[in-house]
Amino acid sequence: MTFMILYENEEINHLFDEKIKIIQNKTVFSFSLDTILLAYFTQIKKNSKIADLCSGNGAASLFLTHYYKKAQIDAVEIQSDIAEMAKRSVALNELSEQITVYNRDAKEATDFLKKDSYDAVICNPPYFELDSGHKVNPNEQLAIARHEIMINLEDIIKTASGLLKTKGKLFMVHRPDRLTEMITLMAKYDLMPRKIQSVIPKKGREANIVLVEAMAKGSMTGVKLLPEIVVHETDNNYTEFIQRILAGE
Repeated sequence: MTFMILYENEEINHLFDEKIKIIQNKTVFSFSLDTILLAYFTQIKKNSKIADLCSGNGAASLFLTHYYKKAQIDAVEIQSDIAEMAKRSVALNELSEQITVYNRDAKEATDFLKKDSYDAVICNPPYFELDSGHKVNPNEQLAIARHEIMINLEDIIKTASGLLKTKGKLFMVHRPDRLTEMITLMAKYDLMPRKIQSVIPKKGREANIVLVEAMAKGSMTGVKLLPEIVVHETDNNYTEFIQRILAGE
């Protein structure tokens, strides 16, 4: 058993039938369903080399190891406290040989990670532009996680393009109102969308999350619109599909 120090306001959450343990601190950062959906949406080869940009407390990287036990993952997080939390979660799960956490700026990832060498890049980025009308959280750490203070959408897509090998894949989760911008920037940096899947809170509602897969130096043809994911039933319980994902199936 691995002994782990927890600091003030921290707790250990379990997911995937308690197979994955994650250190959380809701006062500074906590993963949400979109991170779990990003990991589920990421379809790669078993021994892929992956970069996780804006990795937060490492949740997406940890979830990926449940599906891909031979993958090698480099997680990049600019906030030192949150990156340190990710490192402790990696150690807690005894995954230090599979996941490396870098407390660095994701914009500069091509300076310390090998260019043109990754099979996949995943990213759950800050969703909101500073002038989007969404109030910036007074908590600096939460503000950086949610708003484009330290990095923006173009920075992420440009960096991903530089890291990916030919036909490598970028997997992103974002808001539907940024989808046109995402596709435009992907084309600018030679990333072609291949799959798009929307997520709706309940049947009959508008999508509030979109998942996008793009291929480096891929063709302009063959984009697939996947069936939408419904999160909640009318009684507000998770749908059977979401329950299966949360169980790690």
